[in-house]
Amino acid sequence: MKINVLTLFPEMFSAVTGSILGKAAEKGILELNFINIRDFSREKRDKADEYPFGGGPGMVMLADPIFNALESLGVEGKKILYMSPRGRILNEEKIKELAELNDELTILCGHYEGVDQRVLDYWNMEEVSIGDYVLTGGELPAMVLIDAVARLIPGVLAGEESAMEESIYSGLLEYPQYTKPRSYRGMDVPEVLLNGNHKLIHLWKFEQSLKLTKEVRPDLFEEFVKSCDDLSKDEQKVLEKIMK
Repeated sequence: MKINVLTLFPEMFSAVTGSILGKAAEKGILELNFINIRDFSREKRDKADEYPFGGGPGMVMLADPIFNALESLGVEGKKILYMSPRGRILNEEKIKELAELNDELTILCGHYEGVDQRVLDYWNMEEVSIGDYVLTGGELPAMVLIDAVARLIPGVLAGEESAMEESIYSGLLEYPQYTKPRSYRGMDVPEVLLNGNHKLIHLWKFEQSLKLTKEVRPDLFEEFVKSCDDLSKDEQKVLEKIMK
């Protein structure tokens, strides 16, 4: 999958080109293409913003450099996102949808007071938000989106099942994790994780996930209860215990 990112600050994205995503890029599973919008400006000193018509605070990103950058990519008719606080909240459903594109995804990062509306209208961009708050630019939200989407692309993670087993995607929050040493400053690893009984370990993890989800995200817990039609008898007993 190829992901293009249009930004005024491409250097910020060094944070997502290392580690797992960097290795995926080396393997050819993922291609990350960062485009500096200023390189496509025809203004003096590569200017990419201007004062808004009608007055108001701040600056608005010019349409022309963004149009030029998008046209250089040849992405007309393909999926283009604009990271914006007024967009649809990025959730599990949207992340899965984007991960299944198997083609090319382009992300525009706004800055200042946003971009000229004609950019969004002409290119039929979908606005996406990572939460009900405002950041100084779209770069950080774009990084969140890229990381979340890339994890669901086959081959990016070492274990094919690991992404779907983790918090949220299973419908429940993730159970507590432990590693060596078995005892640390008077705190011991739960004995059930050390006995090698895989059935008991699975049920313990399931119970912990249920408890945590019920406490922290009761909305997710209720949804899980409504849709959990394929539980084993033992899992059903654990669920009934937690519901009491």
